Parts: sequence; structure tokens; C-alpha cells
Amino acid sequence: MPGLLALLIGAATPLRAQDFADAGPAVPNTPRQVTPQSVAAPPPGSPDASRIDASDGKSVDPLDTLDGKSLDTAPAVSTENENENGIVATVNDEPISDFELRQRMSLVAATVLNTKLSELKPDDFKRLRAQTLQQLEDERIRLQEAQKKHITVSPTEVDKEIGRLLAQNRGSDGKNLTIEQLRSVLTNAGSSEEALRAQFTAQIAWQKTVQDEYGDQINITQTDIDAEMARAADGATKPHFLVAEIFLPVDNSDQDAKVQKDAENLETQMKQGAQFQTLAREFSQSPTAAQGGDLGWVHEGQLAPELSAQLAKMKIGEVSAPVRSVGGYYILALRNRQEPLGTKIEPVKTGPVDASGTLKLARLLLPLPPSATQPMVENAMKIAAQVRASYNGCEQLAQLPKEITGAIYYDMGEMKLQDLSPDLQKGLAATKPGEMAPPMMSDVGVELIGRCDARVEERTAFTLPTREQIQNQLFDDQISALGRRYLRDLKRDADVEVR
Repeated sequence: MPGLLALLIGAATPLRAQDFADAGPAVPNTPRQVTPQSVAAPPPGSPDASRIDASDGKSVDPLDTLDGKSLDTAPAVSTENENENGIVATVNDEPISDFELRQRMSLVAATVLNTKLSELKPDDFKRLRAQTLQQLEDERIRLQEAQKKHITVSPTEVDKEIGRLLAQNRGSDGKNLTIEQLRSVLTNAGSSEEALRAQFTAQIAWQKTVQDEYGDQINITQTDIDAEMARAADGATKPHFLVAEIFLPVDNSDQDAKVQKDAENLETQMKQGAQFQTLAREFSQSPTAAQGGDLGWVHEGQLAPELSAQLAKMKIGEVSAPVRSVGGYYILALRNRQEPLGTKIEPVKTGPVDASGTLKLARLLLPLPPSATQPMVENAMKIAAQVRASYNGCEQLAQLPKEITGAIYYDMGEMKLQDLSPDLQKGLAATKPGEMAPPMMSDVGVELIGRCDARVEERTAFTLPTREQIQNQLFDDQISALGRRYLRDLKRDADVEVR
């Protein structure tokens, strides 16, 4: 399947105020009783699980493609596990199988790291295995609590989350991802749709469990809303930033260097095409991880001084290097910015994007032979997607042939859009200044066309939130905090044995 698909694994909708409008369990269709076994078992009709290997095919390691790698295939790294046929851990006597662990690792490798499990370097493989096993242990604890409460999750509820994932992601053609494309990506990565549905099932079950435990205990008073409205008004005359975060804690000073290196590794992965939201869900230790790191709007001076100073220097769409602050390391993403209340905003000129206009363009070609195999095409499209995700103008594009063996750069100069192909016209029509059109296949390889005009930030001014918005936000904050405490208590009492 061509294209780098930024699948937002872990994107089940977080608990929100509107989720509690109906205290009863709304369960359309035939409900699925949530048990640890129901999400751990291999898909019905699967071949012998002990012989399923994630290392189907070989391709360029996307973690290295921008470091002098070529477009040719590369040997896979062995990921054989001495405990492949057995149980890797038990949680309150419920097993986690090596099959389940490898399926989830393959899912994360495909959707977070944009690679296959078999292509990970040994150190990356070990780190991913440890992180994924910890997530599965937490997931098993949540599922066991859901089972005690007789929580059910229907296929329709999981379908809704799958549909949300498809709507939030696009294939290489620029269109919404289809279920067939999703299945192809998962299968090629050595995972499965069943593994994805199992993760969504566990997330939805936990949301319902927290709702059942705490939903009727939260009381947002008018005084609470008034106080929050006053705080919003106090910051109205300052710039506001829409921020996402990845937080890695430093529990003691001996861990500082290791945590810093982990944060730098995440930064490197994002430069190579990994999605911030996906990495946040998988690795951030902040309460915002469940929302892809979304911290919401903050105003100048609201965060720690070093974080506020970093935000003030950033442009919309930028991701910071790791910043040492209270408790650990932060990576910040500036998603949007609003100027102080009442600021007059001039309209932004985005430049011509219709057939009658002209644009200064540049082209990067990733050549492919006429007999290129499907894996070769997929590898080239992965590299192309990484280039597009990190595109920062034509000068940067001109340097990439030094880093990607075989790539060819062309300065196209000022081009009349009507002279371009209809597909390229369509791709450019959806871009803004300084952006790149989606990768396209041609007779000679994968084509990337970038705009050489400077990026333009579209500025907006801050507006005060409504009382309803404030009430919903306060509810979200409280239910999230209660959910974290709930899980912490369950983990403290759990009997976890790693083998």
C-alpha cells in the first residue's frame, strides 16, 4: 500500500462531558462482553500463532532513509524471540501471550514508527517491546476492572472509532483513508485489523468503567465556572497558544541523561515523518497522552517560564527540541496561535492556486525502474511521505539528493498552473504557501512538487469562551484526573509477573 499512513492509534475518544448525558449503558447491536481473553486471542481461523512472523518482506528502514540510505531494499533485522510460543507476562493470573505482544508491537511499528517490526534496530526493538508490554499490562488491568462491572462494548462502537481514524488520515492520493487501505497497511506490517479493534475495545471499555465509577460524583458549580471565566478574562490581553505536549518524567537525577536521550529519539522520529499525536499517545507520561498530547489553549506566562519562552519563539506547525522543565523533559508542538483580544487581523494572501495563476515550484524525483516491485514502490512512497511531512521550502528540498541516494532535484521556476497535469493542479490547489502537494506516481518514479513561496501564518484574535465550554472543560479535567487515580490504585493492588 503506497503512502505513509499516519494512523492515530490510541485515538479512541477521550472522556468528555457529553459522554455522560446518558448514565445507562447505550449498547447498540450485539454487545461484546469485555474479557481479557476477548482482546488477547488471535483472529479466528488464523494459522498457527507460533509461526506467524512480522517480518514479511524487506524494505528500507524509514528510521535511516534520510541518512544516506538508497531506495533499494535492505536486509531485515531478526526479531526472533526465545519465548515466541509462550506467555510473556501474567496480570492477576491472566496471561499476555507473545503472539499478542508481537501483534501490538507490529501495530505500533507500522503506525507510529512507519516501519515493520522486522526492520527495527535491536535497541529500538527492545525498547519498543518493553514499552508495549507495559501498555498491555495496564490494558489488562483496565479490562479486568471492566469485566467486574459487566461492561460491554458493541461492534458498532468500535466501528465508530475506526471510522474516526479513517476520517482523520489520508492516503498518498490525498483522499480519506479507506478500510481496505488500513487493512493492507496492518497486514503488510505483520499486524491485523483484529489487533487494532482489540485496542479500541479496551479503550472504550475503560472509558465506560470510569464513567460507571465516577460519572455521578462530579459536580461543576456556577462558582467554579465564574472563577474559570475570570481567569480567562485575566489572560485575554496576552497571546494564546494551542499546544500539544509530550512529557517524559525524570524521577531521579540518575535518569536525566537517559530520559533526555529518549526525548531526542522521539524528536528524530518526528523529523523522519512520525506523527506527534501518535507518539504522544504511545510514549508521553502526561495526562494529555490520551488526547494525543493536546494541552489545549494556554496564554503567555501560564506555563513554566522555560516552556513559555520556547512557545514565544515558535511558528505555527513547529515542534520544539526537548526542553528540561519541572519534573522532566517536554517536547512542544505549536498547533495554532491567537493574538490578544481585540487585535485587528489583516487578511492573509495565500497566492494563486487556480489554473490561471503561476507559482514558483521545485520537484524531487525518487526514480523507480519500469520493473519496480510493490515493496520498492511502497518504500519510495514512505520516503516521499517523510519528505513531505518535514518539508521546509525549496532550499531544503535541493539538499535532499545528498541524503537520499538516487533522488533528483529540479528547479521548475515560475510555472503556469494550467500547464501542469490535472492531478498536480488538484494537489496544489489544496496547499498553502510553502507547502508540498501529496506524492504522486509517474512513469519514472515518485514525484514530489513543493511550493517555493514563504509560509504565511494565518493569525486570529482570542475570543472569550462560553460558560458551556468552560463547564465541559472543567468536567473533562476532573474525570481525567479521577481516571488516572483509579488506574493507579488498580495497578498498586495488581499481581503482575513478567516472564
